[in-house]
Amino acid sequence: MSFVFAPAAPVAAPIAGSQDSFPVRRVYCVGRNYAAHAREMGFDPDREPPFFFCKPADAVVPVAEGATLSLPYPPETANLHYEIELVAAIGKGGANIAVDEALQHVWGYAVGLDMTRRDLQMKMREAGRPWELGKAFDLSAPIGPLHPAQSVSGIEQAGIWLQVNGADKQRSDIGKLIWSIAETIAYLSRYFRLEAGDLIYTGTPEGVGPVVRGDRMVGGVDGLGTLSVQMA
Repeated sequence: MSFVFAPAAPVAAPIAGSQDSFPVRRVYCVGRNYAAHAREMGFDPDREPPFFFCKPADAVVPVAEGATLSLPYPPETANLHYEIELVAAIGKGGANIAVDEALQHVWGYAVGLDMTRRDLQMKMREAGRPWELGKAFDLSAPIGPLHPAQSVSGIEQAGIWLQVNGADKQRSDIGKLIWSIAETIAYLSRYFRLEAGDLIYTGTPEGVGPVVRGDRMVGGVDGLGTLSVQMA
């Protein structure tokens, strides 16, 4: 097969302690999956069905263990927000996956950031339009090294946190997800056939807020290390 121009290199996430990489196929994100975050965004956190939005695979920015990503401030926004998240990486495909089988489809876990142009997201939301301008922009999904699921214990109760310039901004635990990791995978697989290489950003806890050029974000999930990003 020939192409009219050279195809882009595949997007890949690093793997902790390995020279191998995890090829990224699709990026799914869960909206308002912590009750306190739903409240701070002005919504009732009743256990309504989860909802999802997508980012393009090339929005993913891999950050090696121990490195600090220099992330340029994106255009057309004056209100860029951080959202720290646990990322589940799918290693085995399936559709209509049962909840009690869902975690068997997880290859590993990582710390991720769902960077959000909040002003554009709110403008689109108020107009009843899709969120792509606020969520799906270039470099909007930094991710740290993936840890194989079999090497991670207690992830469903792990602490999750983020600091900006050394000050706590987000601090919660994965047990406070409205929809658990397994429930999220099962529900999503009813609408999309999940495949190896898919990433699921599982939602952010309360405490989201803005960053400006020069700010440094450091976030983590217990057992998965930290993710460090410097705004440029």
